[in-house]
Amino acid sequence: MATAFSPSKFAAQPFPLNTTSQNNPLTIPTIASPFLGSTRKLIRLCSSSNLNLRRRSGTVVAVSDVVKENKSKSTPNLLITKEEGLELYEDMVLGRAFEEMCAQMYYRGKMFGFVHLYNGQEAVSTGFIKLLKQQDSVVSTYRDHVHALSKGVSARAVMSELFGKTTGCCRGQGGSMHMFSREHNVLGGFAFIGEGIPVATGAAFTSKYKREVLKEVDCDHVTLAFFGDGTCNNGQFFECLNMAALWKLPIVFVVENNLWAIGMSHLRATSDPQIYKKGPAFGMPGVHVDGMDVLKVREVAKEAIGRARRGEGPTLVECETYRFRGHSLADPDELRDPAEKAHYAARDPITALKKYLTENNLTSEADLKAIDKKIDEVVEEAVEFADESPVPPRSQLLENVFADPKGFGIGPDGRYRCEDPKFTEGTAQV
Repeated sequence: MATAFSPSKFAAQPFPLNTTSQNNPLTIPTIASPFLGSTRKLIRLCSSSNLNLRRRSGTVVAVSDVVKENKSKSTPNLLITKEEGLELYEDMVLGRAFEEMCAQMYYRGKMFGFVHLYNGQEAVSTGFIKLLKQQDSVVSTYRDHVHALSKGVSARAVMSELFGKTTGCCRGQGGSMHMFSREHNVLGGFAFIGEGIPVATGAAFTSKYKREVLKEVDCDHVTLAFFGDGTCNNGQFFECLNMAALWKLPIVFVVENNLWAIGMSHLRATSDPQIYKKGPAFGMPGVHVDGMDVLKVREVAKEAIGRARRGEGPTLVECETYRFRGHSLADPDELRDPAEKAHYAARDPITALKKYLTENNLTSEADLKAIDKKIDEVVEEAVEFADESPVPPRSQLLENVFADPKGFGIGPDGRYRCEDPKFTEGTAQV
């Protein structure tokens, strides 16, 4: 049975080439960027060798086709119910309010190190993660707070982790870039780009192994691997796409393309800026979706997660989104064009969902204001809880580092070796 991502239905389209460049392959044409809202132009070298590559067929899907097909199957014209809409709205508002509070706490000296906020990208996290089951896994990046919240980790646990307190989801030892929760199957944030993709691929392999080798027939767990556009030029990305397609692993590779890798424009950093077209090269569907629209993201996510759960293999989904702040809270954000920032700010995903819900009579302004108030209280309480929680004892420093920390900084008496005067003299007993 053909699905919305069926290879028989869609084929890759070549980049638009102007007449001059086709007649003279050495001409460098200026081509309008394929991205939804980019105000920039893409300079591409068109040689006769890469023209053939562009015309290769593959499973490349336009999101409009997926949404159109799914809408036609439902009796009403609405993509969601009232309950679903309010759940999406609450999760997105939680992510935004939490991150705004993080900025305040960072500048007040409550958090340390690098803190990367998710403002503007909420439609991606909510659109995908709220469709998962408890047993499904999420692997994140250094911009991981909101992924953890969407998967069910409490605001208390995430805020406490950011404060470096024992009540944090990693007992204060992970910090902003390393959110982890075994209970919620959040398999970590990763400070270095690309590090999480092999972990996610391994988690997906585990699901397949349990089902096919250990005969756990009820194991239909799916893994989501989140990463950014800057990661897509790294080796782990290509290796894991190949492995996932080869073994038909139940994984969805979710590219959060916010168009900038720190201060490097995506259009200047890659030979082919349309990341989703890399999927068919490995035999998997590639999908581009407006990552500022949670309903479009959700429709694509339904099909991609469904394919993985049915054993039909991986999907590469490129979500074009935008972060409303600098790369981190230490970034003054002076490199991006103000017009570009204004363009995406006008397409705020929370504002768009709010408009959809009210215009389609799915909810009222009063209901949404009640959710806003509830979330404000949740975030305020999370800060109070984190602030009042204890800091980790010094004895916790080497826990989860060595199986037996004695001999590695801690003496037989349980004291730190550096506290022994004989240690610095070189006469301490080892």
